[in-house]
Amino acid sequence: MAEATLESVTALPTAPPAAPAAPPRRTLLLAVILLTQLMVVLDGTIVNVALPELQRALDFTPARLSWVINAYALTFGGLLMFGARCGDILGRRRAFLLGIVVFVVGSLLGGVATQDWMLLLARGVQGVGGALAAPAALALLTTAYRDPAERVRALGLYAAVSVGGAATGLLAGGVLTEYASWRWVFLVNLPFGLAALVVGSRVLGETARARVSFDVAGALTSTAGVGSLVYGLVESTSAGWGSPRTLVPLALGAALLATFALVESRAAQPILPLRLLASAPRSGANAARGLLYAGAYGMFFYLTQFLQEVRGFSPVEAGLAFLPLPLSVFTASQLTARWLSVRYPARLLMLAGLTISGVGLALDTQLSPGTPFALVLVSLVLFGFGNGISFVTLTGAAISGVAPEDAGAASGLVNVSQQLGAALGVALLVTVFGRSADFGVHTAAGVLRFTTGIDHVFLGATLLVLGSLAMISVTNRRQG
Repeated sequence: MAEATLESVTALPTAPPAAPAAPPRRTLLLAVILLTQLMVVLDGTIVNVALPELQRALDFTPARLSWVINAYALTFGGLLMFGARCGDILGRRRAFLLGIVVFVVGSLLGGVATQDWMLLLARGVQGVGGALAAPAALALLTTAYRDPAERVRALGLYAAVSVGGAATGLLAGGVLTEYASWRWVFLVNLPFGLAALVVGSRVLGETARARVSFDVAGALTSTAGVGSLVYGLVESTSAGWGSPRTLVPLALGAALLATFALVESRAAQPILPLRLLASAPRSGANAARGLLYAGAYGMFFYLTQFLQEVRGFSPVEAGLAFLPLPLSVFTASQLTARWLSVRYPARLLMLAGLTISGVGLALDTQLSPGTPFALVLVSLVLFGFGNGISFVTLTGAAISGVAPEDAGAASGLVNVSQQLGAALGVALLVTVFGRSADFGVHTAAGVLRFTTGIDHVFLGATLLVLGSLAMISVTNRRQG
């Protein structure tokens, strides 16, 4: 079952493929793709540990600080399906290399930023580059490895890099922030990106261009719509729910998403065929995935600040503190794919995994200045273990029964749901925190208020995961 799931998730709409590369070139090709995937995944979390330094250096407000995370997640997630279509039209080698160039430019802009708006712009540029490179990378990998056994091994390495990238980002961010500068969480991408560009231009074969059209209107309305919603949520922290600064972006976001649905219903070649949303189990699995990632990224965003601002951890110590999370994710995902999934119904595993994740987050609703790290450790292990079980089963449910011509869009929708869930989750939990505490106050009373606010955040994150549990309970009643 694990192999079938990997094959299904990475199936993409196929333009006429390039001939498979020879074995030595395949090894270099795989190295380039894994390196690029590591950069893209890592940049979703590498800045988390550097957030306190970023805030002080560029004078970020508490609400605006969340956009360091959201600017990347929104552009990356919002343009992923459009990026996949660019690979079909431009050729996947061209799209991949162009994505790396854009990503490196964004990293350079972030590393030299002197004002908050410059950094946010850089994060958006990075997201655009990732959205071009990531889907093209998967397509090139599956083209190069035609033999089923070799392909599964390659995809296994790709999955391992994807799982480990988030924690690697937290650790790398801590090391770079403490021993160099927060600027190096961006500049570190330059040598790796340039290496991937040089080697990739030599070893990657081009795929033929498909005769399909860009769905520009769909890409713009979807990304702008979600971005406007997130902006409204963030503004509510400082402006209040009745302010035009909150209500206008929320209304505009809803209108843009409605326009997106209308555009997709009429587009000859939409980036999101609406028929994919007709299946309640598939839609429920994607929605549950989004809610799970919403809770997860809220946890990343605030737990790193708790460990440094309240417990006094150094950036490196904060990064190391998160290592149990990916280890438990990897262990649980392998256990589920190889053993649990052949013995128990998928619906039961989804519910069990989400419940365990919810319990892990619920433990963090009791944080205080004197909380022993052992409690945080248990919460991270439980949350990671639950995510590992959920990851495999939610993915299977999200691509179950998809027609071959829709496999690429369905796979893209899986990634979109988690990226946009992360952005919306951080924005929502920033709102919860902003109404509960005074960010950045470090007197004894201020630390207590800060911690109380974080407890409220983790309660909100727990409710998000419980929402995913309810979603699966309602929409996947017949899934075995």
